[in-house]
Amino acid sequence: MRRIVFDCERMKYSNTGLYHYCLNLGQHIQQKLGNSQEEQITFFSPSETRQAFGDDAPYIAQHSLQKFFMPSLREYDIWHCTYQNSYYVPKRNRKIKVVLTIHDLNFLYEDKTESRKNRYLEHLQHNINRSDAIVCISDFCRKDVLQFCKTGNKPVHVILNGANNLSAPDLMSSSYKPKRPFLFSLGVICPKKNFHVLLPLLKLNRHLELLIAGRTNDREYLKFIYSAARKLRVDENLRMLGCISEGEKSWYYRNCYAFALPSVAEGFGLPVAEAMSVGKPVFLSNRTALPEVGSNMAFYFQDFSETHMQRVFTKGMQTYRDNKMEQAIVKHSENFNWDKAVEQYLAVYRSLY
Repeated sequence: MRRIVFDCERMKYSNTGLYHYCLNLGQHIQQKLGNSQEEQITFFSPSETRQAFGDDAPYIAQHSLQKFFMPSLREYDIWHCTYQNSYYVPKRNRKIKVVLTIHDLNFLYEDKTESRKNRYLEHLQHNINRSDAIVCISDFCRKDVLQFCKTGNKPVHVILNGANNLSAPDLMSSSYKPKRPFLFSLGVICPKKNFHVLLPLLKLNRHLELLIAGRTNDREYLKFIYSAARKLRVDENLRMLGCISEGEKSWYYRNCYAFALPSVAEGFGLPVAEAMSVGKPVFLSNRTALPEVGSNMAFYFQDFSETHMQRVFTKGMQTYRDNKMEQAIVKHSENFNWDKAVEQYLAVYRSLY
C-alpha cells in the first residue's frame, strides 16, 4: 500500500484561506480514496483539528518541536507540504517524496523591506530544494515561482483550488442582519487586502452598507479602516463582522448586492470563487491572480481613485443587470472544482511512486 501524509498544520489558524484549503482538499482526497487497499491518506494535524477528518482517520499528531525533529516516516511514500513556508518538511528521511504546494509569493508585492523579502525567498527556496514536485494554485503563481525561484528540473504543475460548497444560509440571533442593500467582502484583515479603498463607494452610494468579515491579523490596519470611515462620514454604513460561521458566510454571499475584493496580492482568491458560485456580481482589483480567477465574469478596478472605482461599480452593476449575468457567473465558478483538483493531485502523487 502507498501511504500519503497530508500536512494540515496550518489548520490551527481557523477562518483563513489555508484552513479551508486543507479542509476541503483533505476531505475530498479522503472521500476519493475511501477504503482503497492501494493508497491511504494520513493527516499530520494539530489535535484541535482532528475532528475535521473523523476519529477513524489515520493521524500523525503535530507539535511545534517537530520543526527540529520530525517523526519517523519510514512507512510513508509521499509527504504533501501544503504551505510553501512550512518548517515541517522531512529532512532526515530522504526516501520519502515531497510534494510542495505554493499558494503565492505575495510578500513580493507587499510593503516589506528587501532583506525581509529575501529571507522569505531563501526559506521558500530551501523547501523547493527538498521537494520532488511543485504545485502552484494559479498560473500567475507559477510564473512568479519560475521567475524568482530555482526549480531546476522539478515538475511545476498548476492545480486550481475548488470553490467551497457553501453551507445552508443561517443567521444566528447574534448575527448582524443589514437593513439595506450591502456590499460584502471577506478576508484576513491586513493591509494587502486593501479593504479601505471601498469606503468612498459608501460616500457616493448612501443607500449601501459595507460588510467586511475575517480574522484580524493587523490591529493597526483595522484602526485605520475605522478612522478612514469616520473621516468620510460613512462609519454608520460600515460593519466589521470579525470571524463568522459557515452559515453566516453563506447568508452574506447569497444576500449581498455585490461582492468586492480590492486586494493587491492574491495567489488565488477563494472568496471570489465562492461569491461566483451563487451568481453574484464581483468587483476586483486587477492585481496578481485575481483576473485569472474572475476572467471576463468579473469587473476590475484599474486603480483605486474614487471617481474610477465609482465608474467601474456603476457600469458593472448595469452590465450585470442588462446582460442577466447570474447564470453565466455560476457556470464560470464550476471551473473551480475540488473533485477535479483531487484527480490532479493524485496524479502528481502517483508520478512519484
